[in-house]
Amino acid sequence: MSNSIINKLRYDYSSKTFDEKDALRNPLTQFDVWMNEALQSEVMEPNALVLSTVDSMSKPSSRIVLLRGYDENGFVFFTNYNSRKGDNMDVNQHVCLNFFHQSLERQIRIEGVVQKIATAASDEYFHSRPLGSRLGAWASNQSEKIASREVLESKQKELEEKFADGNVPRPPHWGGYVCKPNYYEFWQGRNSRLHDRIAYELTNNHWQIARLSP
Repeated sequence: MSNSIINKLRYDYSSKTFDEKDALRNPLTQFDVWMNEALQSEVMEPNALVLSTVDSMSKPSSRIVLLRGYDENGFVFFTNYNSRKGDNMDVNQHVCLNFFHQSLERQIRIEGVVQKIATAASDEYFHSRPLGSRLGAWASNQSEKIASREVLESKQKELEEKFADGNVPRPPHWGGYVCKPNYYEFWQGRNSRLHDRIAYELTNNHWQIARLSP
C-alpha cells in the first residue's frame, strides 16, 4: 500500500539558514529578495501560490493561482469573479497566500485582506494575455458543473469564430484582486525539522519581527 511508503518519506533540509539578524526590516523587501533568488535559481513557476479563502459558513478552500504583480500596495492575482474563490472573497475578504520554493527549501506565507483592482488595470492585464487565454476567460464559467469537456471545447471554437479578428474584450466577470498584507512568515527548512520561521506582524502601522518555534 502507498501508506507504507508515504509514512517513511523523510527529507532533511540543509541548504540555507535564515536568522532574525538577517531579516530586512520591511517584509516586502524581504519578499523581493527571496523572489529574485527563486527567479535566479530557475525555480519552476516561482509566482505560483496557494490561495486560501473562507466562505460564509467558515468553510475553507484552497487552490493554486499565479501572482501577477506586487508592490507596496499589495499582491495581485486574476480570476473569474463568479468562481468559488470569487464568491468566497465577496463574503470574506481575509485570505492567505502561500508560496513554496521547493529547490530553495522555502515557504512564504502572507495573510491579508483583498479587494478588486481598478477596471483599467484588469483591462490592461487581460489584453496582455495570449489569445487562447482571453478566449478561455469567456468560455469557462469557472467552478460551474458541465456535462463534458466537449461542451467547453465547443464553446471555445464558437468564440474563436466570433472573435476571429483577435479583438477580445475583457469579460465583466473576470479581473484582478489585490491582497494587502498584515502578516508575513518566511520559512527556511533546516535540519531535524528545526526550521527557521521569521514572522512579520503589522501592529499600529509598524512591522514587528519575531522568531517562531518550528
